[in-house]
Amino acid sequence: MPKKHFSSAREWRHGAPPSVLRRASIGGIVLAVLLAVAGLVAYVTRTESPAALKTSPAPASSSVSPSPAATAHAGVAVAAPPRTTDPIEFAKAAAKVLWTYDTRYFSQAEHLAGLKRWMTDEKKYADWESVSDEVPSPVLWSRMQDNEQHAGAMVGEGHFPQAFKTALAQDPGAITEAYVYAVTVTGKQSIAWKGSGAGAESHSTTLAVQCRPARSCAIVGVLSNVAP
Repeated sequence: MPKKHFSSAREWRHGAPPSVLRRASIGGIVLAVLLAVAGLVAYVTRTESPAALKTSPAPASSSVSPSPAATAHAGVAVAAPPRTTDPIEFAKAAAKVLWTYDTRYFSQAEHLAGLKRWMTDEKKYADWESVSDEVPSPVLWSRMQDNEQHAGAMVGEGHFPQAFKTALAQDPGAITEAYVYAVTVTGKQSIAWKGSGAGAESHSTTLAVQCRPARSCAIVGVLSNVAP
């Protein structure tokens, strides 16, 4: 199946050197993250670099006006996060929304605003850029919109990476500082576009999610490498 018919997740991450370089720069940290729970906390609480400080935050949902198409469709760009304190259950739901989009009815800004609702409200831990990097750029979104591209997802399973489980067993108390968990999720994304075009891709991603006791879970960030 020729890739020219649709923009895959792999394709839209290309062509944005600053973002790719930043993701690559934290790639080495991921191993440390998975070698110790304290490493995961260090990853999500890292001091912001000057480049990160220059990143414009995504608009809040209240500042994004629904597009005419979205109003006519009477839908939502991104489903609301589930109310759960189970890290694996939440991560599976989060992966599904990260792999789901509909350019026919929603703008890129509306989609980002929907994802923003899934983020932790603790700024000390939130890595919004790693999540927004999962979304096509405004230019690419426009191209996909011209092609009426949309995608759904089926989630297979989610689990704590082995290194994370080992580190947690060695130091159970370390998790209580931020209650941030690493969860790897696998599944399949189905993509369709005008003219009866369709395609599918298998996906795997490792998310950092925060699940404090008696509070619903939230996304902290997306790790740049998938952890087994």
